[in-house]
Parts: sequence; structure tokens; C-alpha cells
Amino acid sequence: MSKVLLCRPLLLAALLLAPWANAGEQAGDYATRVPLTLAGEGPWYRLELPPALHFAARHADLRDLRVFNGEGEALAYALTLGTAQAAEQRQQVAVKWFPLMGAATAQGAPAIRVQRSTSGTLVEVAPEESAPAEQILRGWLLDASAVDLPLHRLLLDWSADSEGFQRFSIEASDDLQHWSSWGEGSIARLSFANERIDQREVALPGHKARYLRLLWLAPQQAPALTAAQLVSIGNADTAPPLVWSAPLPARSSKAGEYSWELPLSLPIQRVKFSLDQANTLAPVSLSSRRDGKLEWQPLARGLLYRLPQNGKEVRQDEIELYGAPVQQLRLQVDERGGGLGQQAPQLQVAMRSTQVVFLARGSAPYQLAIGKAAGQSAALPLSTLIPGYEPARLSSLGLATAPQQVPAAVEAAAQQAQSQADWKRIGLWAVLLAGVALLGGMAFSLLRKPQTGA
Repeated sequence: MSKVLLCRPLLLAALLLAPWANAGEQAGDYATRVPLTLAGEGPWYRLELPPALHFAARHADLRDLRVFNGEGEALAYALTLGTAQAAEQRQQVAVKWFPLMGAATAQGAPAIRVQRSTSGTLVEVAPEESAPAEQILRGWLLDASAVDLPLHRLLLDWSADSEGFQRFSIEASDDLQHWSSWGEGSIARLSFANERIDQREVALPGHKARYLRLLWLAPQQAPALTAAQLVSIGNADTAPPLVWSAPLPARSSKAGEYSWELPLSLPIQRVKFSLDQANTLAPVSLSSRRDGKLEWQPLARGLLYRLPQNGKEVRQDEIELYGAPVQQLRLQVDERGGGLGQQAPQLQVAMRSTQVVFLARGSAPYQLAIGKAAGQSAALPLSTLIPGYEPARLSSLGLATAPQQVPAAVEAAAQQAQSQADWKRIGLWAVLLAGVALLGGMAFSLLRKPQTGA
């Protein structure tokens, strides 16, 4: 009991002293200021930070962020960052697969008989004895009974003689009797000269299932599988959602090459490119470069397309980066696929959601300020800001909203970052050229030096 009585005054003192620690802060010291609209019950409010405001920061960790009230006082606040969430448990498991044979003209799934072990593992899958003699490979049955976590990705590999796009339906079951639809998947294998590009990964909805049934739609006959793997992720429901930026225009110095400059290096989870023309197919490679660096570093490879499939349009316009820190991004397009058309693609980047939780004190209007080069973090832990805090309580707090777009601030920050990066690169080239000139002068002076006799 004495420890509890001692902790309460300490928490209260922290909240009371937080405004004094920020007493010298003024909203006018920050480059970007936006009004906040409050809804729901306070005094604590949470704000999902729009990407445009994240771009307006001078520091990726948001140390230069503050919340002010109508009296100009800096308020106590906390940050809940995507990187601070519980770590995901990720597994990639190879699973068994069994052929599903059926007539080419048959509707629905082929009738099968199965044999399972006492643990539910599939031992044999075969057509029913009454099935017609002439059958084709309609699809595959995957045994996921050994995977306990929710299924998020399916990775397939198939025989080399099957090229082009493959489209199939995905169904899930726990008893092989009742099936639920998990949508459709598509894979592709394309060859360009001596190179081959594979699209092997299929997204799954993140649910649990003991068995998956894949039935081919186009073409109707399935290829011969050589490998099947499932990627499962635990605690995925606690992972923060992604927030997408507004489209960013590209810079292009030559055909098939596009670059973008973010105001600061940010942990990017996914990137999306605009595909304005139908019937687009483009193998691409991504590379990144830190502020002021000369060399581009390989980041990812992928296949972007927007193509018709059986009366529908299938689109692959995203590439996953898994939180790689990115400031400068370059997209190189293999022109043998026809390129991306005359219009330069626009880029959207996705980051983990970041929430600002603050204690509303004083009177409205409240505003969020960001963008101070010398900013130092004043964020409190959530457990200090909200005594007795539990994660389930976050969703019940009042809601604050900010404008989604801050184009003037973002554009100015991006231009400033680009200018600084250009000058740094110019400085590096100048140093390199000066070094080469110095070495050349030394070599020339040695060549001109008269040779002394032996």
C-alpha cells in the first residue's frame, strides 16, 4: 500500500511539471502549425498523425512535435509509434500439397476421398472412384494443419514449362467439408531474353485454417507445383495499421528512370506506383540513397502490371519494403516490358501509424506544431501521461483530427532537403576531383624531376 501511495504523487508531479519543462516553448518557433478538432470525452485525446505532418518534421523520431492550447501553453503528450508495438511472431513453413483432379468441363470443386492421420494430417488425397476417366489437374490441396498462427502469405513454385499468369480461387476449411472463400490469388512467371521474373507471393487474409484449396481459373489446368510455403504471423491484430501519403511527383533525368526525394529519412513499409495506362507490364528495381551519399544501394525488385484477366483487371502496383529507412528512392524500369508509358509514375509511401496522445488543458483552439531543427523530445510515457493506463483504454479516448494535407509545408521541406542533398553531393564530388587533381600533380612533378646518375 505504501508503494502505491508513493507512486501517485510522483505521477501527479510529472504531469504538473511537464508544462513547466516546456515553458519556453512557443508555437511560433515551429515551421508548421495546424488546428486540431476535438470530439468525444476528454481530457485525454488521441490523434493519428497524417503522413503530410510527418513529412513536415525535421526529425524522423518526431522530437520536434508539440501540442499547444489557446493560451499558447505547451501541453503534456505521449507518442505511440508503430515500432513501439509488440513484436510480431513470423513463421515460414513448407507444407504438403496434394493434386485435385477433375473433368475439364466440371463446375465447382472436384469430388475427392481423403485419408487423414489421427492428428488431422493428410496422408492421401485421390479422386472418387466414380470420377470420369479423362481428368486434368484442376488445382491443389494444401495441408496447413501444422501451422498454428494466422496465415498471411502463400508462396508457390511450379514447373519451369508453365509461364505466363496463373489465376486461382482460394478456399479455407478446418474439416474438408465446409469451405469459406478467401478471394482469389495470382502468380506469374515471365521471361525476358535470358532473364526470368517470378511473382510467387499471394496475400492471405490473416485467418487460421487447417486446409487450403486452390482451384485454377485461368488457365483452367493447374501447373505442377514444386514447392508450397505459408507465412504465418502472430499478434497481427495488434500491429498498427499503415497510413499512406498523398501522391508524390517523380523527377526523371532519362527514360525508364524515376526518382523521389522525401524531406527526411523515414521507415517505409510499402510503396505504391501509379499505373495510368491499361495493359502495362514492367519489371522494376528499386534502390535508395541516404542524404548526401553518392552511391545508390539496391533495395528491392518486383513486377508492376495492370492487365486484363478473364474480363477483370488485375493490378500489382505495390512493393513491400518492411520498414527500410528511405529518403531518396530511385525506380528503374526494364524497358523490354514496354515501360510505364509517357506519364511519369507518382509515388505513395506507407508508414506505420503514429498516434499522438495529449492531455487537453486550458481553452481552445488547440493546435499541433511541428518542424523545429533544434527541437528536443518532450514526450512522456503513456503510463505517466495516463495513470493506470492499459492498452485497451487507448481506443476509448477522445479523438482529435488534423488536416490531412499540408502541401506548402511538405513542398518547402522537400525542396530544402533536395537542395541540401545536392550541395552535399556537389561537395563530395569537389573533394574527389581535388584529390584526383592533387595526385595528378604529384605524378606530373615526379615525371619532370631529372633522373640522377647511378
